[in-house]
Amino acid sequence: MAEYYDPETYPQKWNYLEPGTILDQYIIERQLAHGGFSSVYLARQIADQIPVAIKEYLPRKLAHRTWNNTVIAHNESTNALFKLGRSLFFKEANALVNLKHANIVEVINFFQGNATVYMVMTYDYGICLDTLLKTNAVEVNETFILTVFKQLLMGVAEIHAHHLIHLDIKPANMLIRPGNNPLLLDFGAVQSFPVSPQPSQSRVCTHGFSPIEQYDDQDNLGPWSDIYAVGASMRTCLDANVPPSAPKRVQHDTLKSAVKVYKQQYPEALLQVIDWAMAVRPQDRPQSIAELQRLLDY
Repeated sequence: MAEYYDPETYPQKWNYLEPGTILDQYIIERQLAHGGFSSVYLARQIADQIPVAIKEYLPRKLAHRTWNNTVIAHNESTNALFKLGRSLFFKEANALVNLKHANIVEVINFFQGNATVYMVMTYDYGICLDTLLKTNAVEVNETFILTVFKQLLMGVAEIHAHHLIHLDIKPANMLIRPGNNPLLLDFGAVQSFPVSPQPSQSRVCTHGFSPIEQYDDQDNLGPWSDIYAVGASMRTCLDANVPPSAPKRVQHDTLKSAVKVYKQQYPEALLQVIDWAMAVRPQDRPQSIAELQRLLDY
């Protein structure tokens, strides 16, 4: 008999691992963040007490945690998608363990347990860019933008060099460390490039940052897709607000060019880069990170 699950009444405390829970060679300290597909915890290695971040695959629309921490599908109808997502999560971890760059979160281990998958990452101290912008905790000027995004682009270039595209670049996934040194987080949407067909894979889109091809044309994804997200993130620094979504811009583009809005506040060369990166049509954007980097060396 299929298990009945009511998300409205299921005990919320079972959604997250309790402090003190032991996973493999780690002990959970507290929850750091959660999303629709996963939760992230601060943990420590038991042997040496070094702090790490552990990401757990737990898609809340498809599965839930039982009393003994085992993660199971809500019912038979969600089981296939849950298992598919779990295998993709494992593939993501396997790909990321080979990515080593100062501006990319480092995966140091991954393992299976509780009928799900865990990804262990180095733990860095900082504040995400979206929080800095919302709280006006940083002075946004030309120097800040160039410092953050030139370093970020070096990390993105490394991702692309491994024939991967991130597909979820946004201020909420940029940890700003001391010295305005960014760390790119959350590779939950990563795909290989050229994109290989993956039937039934959940499509990850973040309104305001995902390009139009990410909504309806998986075959046309590429480095230019990440470039749109970088441009939208830079524009968010200027506006302190999220840009209109790509589908809305296709229907009726109300976003005024950065060159027109900020011509008295920032160098035109910087504003032109932002506008070009945010071109709605993929073919109208820079096609590589190297091209974008050259433009920022004005």
